[in-house]
Amino acid sequence: MTTTVTKAIAALLIFAAASAAQYFPPPDSAGGWRARRPRAQALAKLDQALETAKGATKHGGLLVVHRGWLVYEKYFGRGGREATPNGASSGKAFTSIALGILLGERPDLFPDGLDQKVFTPRYLPPEAFPLADPAKADIKLGHLLTMTAGLAGNNPAYVRGQAVQLARTGADGWEAMVDATALATPLWTKPGEGYCYSTVSPHILSIILRRLTGMELQSYLEEKLARPLSWGRWGFGYRRAEVTHTPGGGGIAIRPTDMLRFLYLLLHQGRWNERQIVPARYVRLCERPSPYNPHQPSYGLHFFNNAGGQVAGAPRDAFWFGGSGGYNFYVVPSLDLVVYRLAGRDAQYDLALTNVPPPPEGLPPYDGSRESWQQPRPEPAVTGEVLRLVTQAFR
Repeated sequence: MTTTVTKAIAALLIFAAASAAQYFPPPDSAGGWRARRPRAQALAKLDQALETAKGATKHGGLLVVHRGWLVYEKYFGRGGREATPNGASSGKAFTSIALGILLGERPDLFPDGLDQKVFTPRYLPPEAFPLADPAKADIKLGHLLTMTAGLAGNNPAYVRGQAVQLARTGADGWEAMVDATALATPLWTKPGEGYCYSTVSPHILSIILRRLTGMELQSYLEEKLARPLSWGRWGFGYRRAEVTHTPGGGGIAIRPTDMLRFLYLLLHQGRWNERQIVPARYVRLCERPSPYNPHQPSYGLHFFNNAGGQVAGAPRDAFWFGGSGGYNFYVVPSLDLVVYRLAGRDAQYDLALTNVPPPPEGLPPYDGSRESWQQPRPEPAVTGEVLRLVTQAFR
C-alpha cells in the first residue's frame, strides 16, 4: 500500500471519528435519533434496569443513549414516545440551566456571580418588600441554586452532614410555586447555614429570571433550549388558578426523546452542534459538589452528584435529578451516556393538568395493563439501582 493511500485512509478515519464525535440528532420529525441494538450482555442489564424501574412507578419507560446512539427505548403503561406527563421536580434542573444561560449571556446582571445577593428590589418584585425577616437580605444566588438559602422546606434538613428536624416545614408541590407563598416562606436557619429540600428556592429563581428578562421561564426556555434543540410538543404542568406564572420548582412536561436532547446537551458541556448554549463552566458546576452546600454535598446546582460515591458501583462523575412519581434522568460523561427513566402516576398523564396538546394523530389508547400495579419497592433505592444497572451495561 502506497504512502499516499495510507495517508488518505488515515485522513478518512480521522474524519469519520470527528464526525461521530460531532453527532447531534435532528428533530424526530426529520428522523430523530440514530439507533442500534446494544450487545446481548448489555441488553440483559438494560432489561433488568427496566424491570427495576417498573417496581417503583405505575407508568413510564427507559431510554438510553450511548455514544450518540439510541440503544434502548421501551415503555410501559401510559408511557410512550409522545407522552408528555408532568415530570414534577425534574423541572428544577431546567430552571437551574436557564439561570446558567442568563449568567453566561448577561454577566452584568450578576456582578458578583453566584455570590450575588438577590433579595433586593433589582431582582424581586415590590411585593417582596419590606423583607419580613431582615436575614433574607443575605440570600445569595448560589444559596437558591443549592437549597441552602435557609428557606423552610421538607424534613429532614442537614447541617454539616447531620440530619435535623424542622419545627416548621414549608410549602411543597404546586403550593410552593405560588409567588406570594414562595416569597413569604420563613427562614428555618440563616442563609448558608443549612440545607433542606425546598421547592420555593427554584421558584424564586424563576421570579428573578422573569423580573430581569421580562419573560416567563417557559418562554425563555422555548427561545434558549426548545428551538435550538428542536423539541416537539412540551410545556409545564401544575396549571391551576393559583399558579399564575411558569412553576420554576417543577412540572416540566416534555417528550422522552426530547428529554434525551436536554441530557445530551449537558453531556456535551452545554454545546449543541456548533453553538455553546449553556456555558461549559456552569455545566461543570452542575456535575459536582458546590461550595455553597457543605451540608449535603451530593446536592449541587439542582442536580445530585455521585462524587462521594453514595451510589456504590456507579461512576463518580455521574449526575442526575428526578421528580415525584419515579422520574429520573442521568448523565455519565465518563461512559458517554445519558439515561431517561420516564415515570408517573395516572394524574401526571392528564393532558388537562399539563396543558400540552396531544399530537394531531392523537395518543395511543392505554391498554389498562398496569391497573393492578402495586409499588413493591421504595423510590430512593430504585434511583441508585437503575443507575448502577445501566452503567454496568457499558463498562
